Amino acid sequence: MNLKNKLRTNFFLIFLLAVFSTFLSYPKAVSKISPVYNFFDKLKINLGLDLQGGIHLEYKADVSQIEKGKVGEAMEAVQDVIERRVNAFGVSEPLIYTTKSGADNILVVELAGIKDIEEAKSQIKGTPILEFKEESSEKEEDVEIPEEFLTQLNQQRKEKAEEILKKVLAGEDFAQLAKENSDDPGSKENGGEYDFVKKRSFVPEYEDVIFNKNLVDGTIYPSLVESSFGWHIIKKIQVRGEGDDQEFKSAHILFAKQTQPEPQKEFVSTGLTGKNLKNAKVELQNQGLAEPQVGLKFDDEGAKLFAEITKRNLKKQVAIYLDGEIISAPTVQAEITNGEAVITGNFTLEDAKNLVKNLNEGALPVPISLVSQNSVEASLGEISLRESMKAGAMGLGVILIFMIFYYRYLGLVASFSLLIYTALMVTIFKLSVLTPWGITFTLSGIAGFILSIGMAVDANILIFERTKEELASGRNVLGSIRQGFERAWPSIRDGNFSTIITSLILIWVGTGFVKGFAVVLIIGVIVSMFTAIVITKTILNFTLREWAEKRVWLIVPSHQKNSEK
Repeated sequence: MNLKNKLRTNFFLIFLLAVFSTFLSYPKAVSKISPVYNFFDKLKINLGLDLQGGIHLEYKADVSQIEKGKVGEAMEAVQDVIERRVNAFGVSEPLIYTTKSGADNILVVELAGIKDIEEAKSQIKGTPILEFKEESSEKEEDVEIPEEFLTQLNQQRKEKAEEILKKVLAGEDFAQLAKENSDDPGSKENGGEYDFVKKRSFVPEYEDVIFNKNLVDGTIYPSLVESSFGWHIIKKIQVRGEGDDQEFKSAHILFAKQTQPEPQKEFVSTGLTGKNLKNAKVELQNQGLAEPQVGLKFDDEGAKLFAEITKRNLKKQVAIYLDGEIISAPTVQAEITNGEAVITGNFTLEDAKNLVKNLNEGALPVPISLVSQNSVEASLGEISLRESMKAGAMGLGVILIFMIFYYRYLGLVASFSLLIYTALMVTIFKLSVLTPWGITFTLSGIAGFILSIGMAVDANILIFERTKEELASGRNVLGSIRQGFERAWPSIRDGNFSTIITSLILIWVGTGFVKGFAVVLIIGVIVSMFTAIVITKTILNFTLREWAEKRVWLIVPSHQKNSEK
């Protein structure tokens, strides 16, 4: 590819990028084209607490009972627990972090879009509740359905199955009938269809039909098939392979049999809670060759309680509850008197680590007390956002006018690049919600955004001033612009890298709004370098030709060549 074609390709790619980012950042530009507008309008910028309103809470953590070297670990555990609890509010981007205020350890919770501050406080307050419960000795009488009634119900299910079978054989849509009638949750939404599975994956009655050589692929078995699950209408789709390697694809409509309900176990409190658990850890028997298990260690009071619990619950389950939800229910194999226990099961290493994390969260009693609360009205956030955007737009407009007036054609191109830069930044904010690192836009973020616009202009000014110097020394327009970019780059690079390093330090040591400002500033600096060095340069190289040499006054403000002095 020669230089001219390469330049044309680069310009076209920049044009596509500009169009895409413009439509995504401002979907109303294509509001008259409904499909395009709907596509670009789906993504929204995630606004922070100060812009959409919400709740700001600060808690002081009492770490007086925690060993000095474990305070950081305890605060991290409390933060993890609170994050899990606030998920119940459905907040898309809760901001939860720990900080120091003098000698105090502070937990900050910000819930954007939440209005009920009392509900939020009641949900967050306290530490995770870890409880050990045993099977109740007072068993409730199991509810038993009369057999006559069960028989009647199943007869009705069978008759319904026969009715649907007739519709299927008459040519009605199998998939639609499956969605409307099947009792199999695993295939119902897929029109009753299962993808290929190995032979002996289904009950024998089902597979007898599938491997019936008289039933052709793509046809429906003309009779109901009864199994322990109920009555099946079976469609054979395809069988492939030989012998034990055979596999099949099929669809069915299941009419489940009604059976007696399973007796439910009830667990009651034992008095053993997370305050009695010293720690939990992952253990690997036989030097890691066996399945992982979870080891528990109790304090003296907990060891005594656990000994009594295991003694009276031999061959029974003891359930472990975290915040009211059961996380494990191991069966007691022997009386345990040393205050140590093991939870075994079909754990993967990751499962065991997660269980240990939950147990240790419950085992770290770090009381928290509310020391500050603030409710931000959504209307205030809207006003702040509107005024900030108005100020940003006015500032951008003044910059564009200055650039065009002072640098003429170069300023015009720089202004286009600046508009593209603005659209790219909004596009990044919107697309970030699709990633695990979604950007929450706050007032401090807007400040970082506006500051980065100034830095984008600064890069162009350095380039254009170097270009003027080259023109004054006698170079032609294209050569001067090329030299201007090359000689200005070290200054642009060093200045922007210094800003990035400073911002990284702010992210590392700062909290809350400071981090938001620094993150947006870093993104802005990187994008501004791209627009100044790549986009502006490409547009200039593509648009400037011989005409520029004859109209230098239009390209850049007046200058003097050495030959004219």
